[in-house]
This record gives sequence, C-alpha cells and structure tokens, in this order.
Amino acid sequence: WRLVRGLPPGAAFGAFRIGADLATRQDGAGVRRLRANLARVVPSASATQLDLLVRDGMRSYARYWCETFRLPTMDLAEVHARVDPFLTGRGPFLEALQAGRGVVFAVPHSGNWDVAGVWLVETLRRLGRPPAFTTVAQRLRPESLYRRFVAYRESLGFEVVAAEDGSAAHRALIRRLRAGGIVCLVADRDITGTGVEVQFLGEPARFPAGPARLAALTGALLMPAYPHFTPDGWQVPIAEPVPVGDGSRLRTGESRTAVAEATQAIADEFGRLIARAPADWHALQPIWTADHARGDVVR
Repeated sequence: WRLVRGLPPGAAFGAFRIGADLATRQDGAGVRRLRANLARVVPSASATQLDLLVRDGMRSYARYWCETFRLPTMDLAEVHARVDPFLTGRGPFLEALQAGRGVVFAVPHSGNWDVAGVWLVETLRRLGRPPAFTTVAQRLRPESLYRRFVAYRESLGFEVVAAEDGSAAHRALIRRLRAGGIVCLVADRDITGTGVEVQFLGEPARFPAGPARLAALTGALLMPAYPHFTPDGWQVPIAEPVPVGDGSRLRTGESRTAVAEATQAIADEFGRLIARAPADWHALQPIWTADHARGDVVR
C-alpha cells in the first residue's frame, strides 16, 4: 500500500500492467479460468480475439488493484466528478431516496467497485443523507489483511460486515435498508453454496439470493449495476429496477418464487451489461455449475 501510493502514477500503473502481461503469458489456473468464462460472454470470438480479450482482462484486473492501493490518497471529490457524467440510470435510485425507500445494488466483480462506492458516498453527502452504505466482505486470511481491507473501505465511507458473521451481518443489512439506506452486494458468484439456480448466458449457474431476499424482506428497490473502466476513468451503468415481491406479506412459497425470479432477472442483466465491456469482468473463479463439477482447472 505504501509503496504503490509513493510511486508516480505512470510508474505504478506501468508496473501493474507488466505484471498482468507476465501473468497472462504464464497462463496459470486463474488466467485459464478467465479465458473459459470470457468465451461464454463472447462465443463468437476467434482464438486470437479471445487471447487479446484475456490479456485486456488481466490488465483490467491489475488496474483495479493499482487503483485500490492508490485510492486513499486520491481527491475523492475529484473521483466523484470524474464518475458522475458516466453514471447512467440513476433516476429510480434518486426517487427511492427521496421517498425514504432503501436500495439494494447488485454488482458483479468488475471494474473498480470501490470507485463506484466513493461516488455513492459523496452523492449521499451532497443530498444531505448519511454518507455511508453497508456491504459484505469475505473474511480474508491472514486476519491482519482482512482488517487492513476493512479499514481501507471504512475510510471511504463503507460499512463492512463479514459474511461469516451470519445473523449479525444480516441484521446490519436489514437495519440499513429499513432506515432508507443503501446496501451494495457483489452478486455474480455463490460462495456459500446456498444460492439460486439461474440460467446465465445460456448455461446453469448459481447466484446468491441475498440481494433479492433483502429487497423482498424490506421493500427496498433492487438495481443491478456494472462498474467498468474507460481508458482514463470509470463508467457505471445502472439497469432498470428488478421487480421482487414483498416478503413481509407473501406466503413462504410465493416469496421463494419471487426471490428466484428476481435473481434470474439479475443474471439476465449481468449477462447484458458484462457483454458491453467483457474485459472488465474480473471472473478468475468458476461461475457456472459445469465448471464447479469439473473443478477449477481449465485445460
């Protein structure tokens, strides 16, 4: 963190790009997984086109990490100003805030999620709202690394709860939404194994049910979004709200159906959004059911 922040921007980003290109040439398990995942996003790509897409994908992933290490020293008001003209579809979000309704943003692993969070915090501040939102993170090992990432994101205005905290994390998310606040959840990979089966880009996969379930329980607006990069900045298209039943009034069976349907709608929107900028989808892990069944090695 200290080293990257101390380097001139050109040197820092150049070093990370070199590292990305080296990793691409080494063709390790993560790179092979990325190639297999991107082949589903762009099935018409030739072998050469796919190679270039994988290279660009690894460069995008490296750019995310370089920006992550440098973000605490950046002018966050300037970051907001650079994102704001390229953030589309915000109308329903602002209307929900005005009405005191919570909002759940569902995003994939893409672009610079933290930069999108900076835009959100600064927008809330300018609207006179509490400048914070709640999100969930996996507890990393070693514990010191996890604490460092939590401190980093808290310094940007994020409230971070650990996925492993179970009911305590759930209560924090519910509390934020029922107060008319914002929850942001990464939703393109089922880590717990308790997700909903969906069709994603034509193949079975499992997506986490959390975003839809929280929206159903609290009446919050559910909105998929796709943070991704521009050559010298960031872009965040927000999709239309996903309808989801009110779980506080629906019978259990109806609520489960509504959550499943909303999760499928998120998968559909992710497929459409990722196809707009596939290199910025940082999918170095298995996504589809078939890949989980085969294991994590792509030959």
